[in-house]
Amino acid sequence: MSLYTVNRWPDSPECALHPLCLSPSPLLLSSGHLSTFYSSIQQAAPEASSPDNMMRVFYGIMFDAGSTGTRIHIYKFIQKDPVELPVLVNEMYHAVKPGLSAYKDNPEEGGNTIRQLLKIAKKTVPEENWRMTPVVLKATAGLRLLPEDKANALLKEVREVFDESPFFIPNNSVSIMNGKNEGVLAWVTVNFLTGHLYSNTKRTVGILDLGGGSTQITFLPKSKKTIQLAPSSYIARFNLFNETYQLYTHSYLGNGLFAARLATLGALGADGRVSIFTSSCLPKKFRENVTFGGTTYKVSGIPDGYAGYKLCYYEVMKVIKGIVHQPYEVKGSSIFYAFSYYFDRAVDSGLIDGSRGGAVEVRDFKKRAKEVCNKMTKYRAISPYLCMDMTYITCLLKEGFGFKDSTVLQQYDQSCYVGAYCGPGVHYTVQWRNS
Repeated sequence: MSLYTVNRWPDSPECALHPLCLSPSPLLLSSGHLSTFYSSIQQAAPEASSPDNMMRVFYGIMFDAGSTGTRIHIYKFIQKDPVELPVLVNEMYHAVKPGLSAYKDNPEEGGNTIRQLLKIAKKTVPEENWRMTPVVLKATAGLRLLPEDKANALLKEVREVFDESPFFIPNNSVSIMNGKNEGVLAWVTVNFLTGHLYSNTKRTVGILDLGGGSTQITFLPKSKKTIQLAPSSYIARFNLFNETYQLYTHSYLGNGLFAARLATLGALGADGRVSIFTSSCLPKKFRENVTFGGTTYKVSGIPDGYAGYKLCYYEVMKVIKGIVHQPYEVKGSSIFYAFSYYFDRAVDSGLIDGSRGGAVEVRDFKKRAKEVCNKMTKYRAISPYLCMDMTYITCLLKEGFGFKDSTVLQQYDQSCYVGAYCGPGVHYTVQWRNS
């Protein structure tokens, strides 16, 4: 089990450069989750809402159980006025790998990873606040990909671990988020924190996320035709801040980066008769065992075959063709934020500097994918999957969502961001230009 620790201080000089520095996890701040979290605090400590207490300190614990890791966020709030919601003043973030889904056949061991993270929470939250501190876990694509009985066994184990803890356990504290909610919550969080939800212009930003098990796209359509032509299940309607919103949002389960690798290899859903899964996207002499979602696969390049961008693109297309819907207005002029593996692979491939960032167009992904795939030996030390990943991202953006080659991606300094959903943080602004 690998452990990563980050202490986020919103008032640091570097963080003050961008409003998203002050962001709690979208699993917390969005569409009722902040008020729900606060209700849990009030439920645990009714005296917190008393007018006699003019200033109080609260804590909250949120687990984000993703496909490749589990993250705990320990929040510290201050409530200066009893009639207002608490204000986030600090976040402590820890992560462990692999994700809960890796323990599908051993839920007790999965529960132990949660137990270890709760030990960190006990060291962070003052003991006198334990019984008033709510703890919640929301699982995403990793558990959605599992058979229902396997997922439920893991959730049951987590609930039992929570019950052992000294923290407050609210109702429905352990659950799986559906893909639509995941996209909506991210959209609300980013637009809230960047001030777009308060703007009279209604110029909101869209969201693109590429996780390990799923990928999401969410935006506020400008054209009624986008809503009319989209499958009804892709439209989410909700009220927020006395406004009614209709979002285009969809989560493609199985189209996250790690799941897409296995799908490209033909490993997902395989009946077990294939012993080794091969691909033209991998170096010819490459061979290893890969574990995802608790299952191990033998993968390799094609020793006596051909490799390169064209063959790889053909393989990847099978994972996207006919699966990803192209929104009507996606080629218009809009602004999107994209995060997770879009950023990571842009850094890995040298398209942008991880600390300074930079502008990237979709055509840059395509150009670099060709270079990586046609010179796999050069890039193998970075990652033997870099050709496959870069080709998949290119294909997803172009053939999947229908973005133009001129789509511009502007990367922000990731050290400024806070939030479970964003991993290290929100990484790109995407602007579409007519060309």
